[in-house]
Amino acid sequence: MATSEDGGVGPFDGAHAERDTRQGDKVIIRVRMSAHDAHYGGNLVDGARILGLFGDVATELLIRHDGDEGLFVAYDLVEFKAPVYAGDYIEARGRITKVGTTSRTLEFEAHKVIAARPDESPSAADVLDEPVLVVRARGTCVVPKAVQRPAR
Repeated sequence: MATSEDGGVGPFDGAHAERDTRQGDKVIIRVRMSAHDAHYGGNLVDGARILGLFGDVATELLIRHDGDEGLFVAYDLVEFKAPVYAGDYIEARGRITKVGTTSRTLEFEAHKVIAARPDESPSAADVLDEPVLVVRARGTCVVPKAVQRPAR
């Protein structure tokens, strides 16, 4: 995935975690937001919950690339695009877009793929025809040279 001309994160494709995470490869996880994740009225989920998913994606990417979890240093872009509610299923995706000696630039997107429908019944949900982009972000992680190992 490349950064678009406007500096935003470009589209992702594929449906499974990749084994080889050289620059450009990706990891995808899917998680159901529970009532426990709801932080605000109306069962709205805190955006920080999605950033936590991005942290998990980054950890897996770094383990696959460097054999070490590394450290998340900073986000330089976070855009909250649509609300997330308890009962929604979120697919969080990330990929390494730039590899330095110790730094790794990563880009992330989270999409809602199933939407809770509490207006229909307490347990109703709809599979969305088109996933809804809910958060996009870009950040930097560091893996010290001394702990880098080749990917297996």
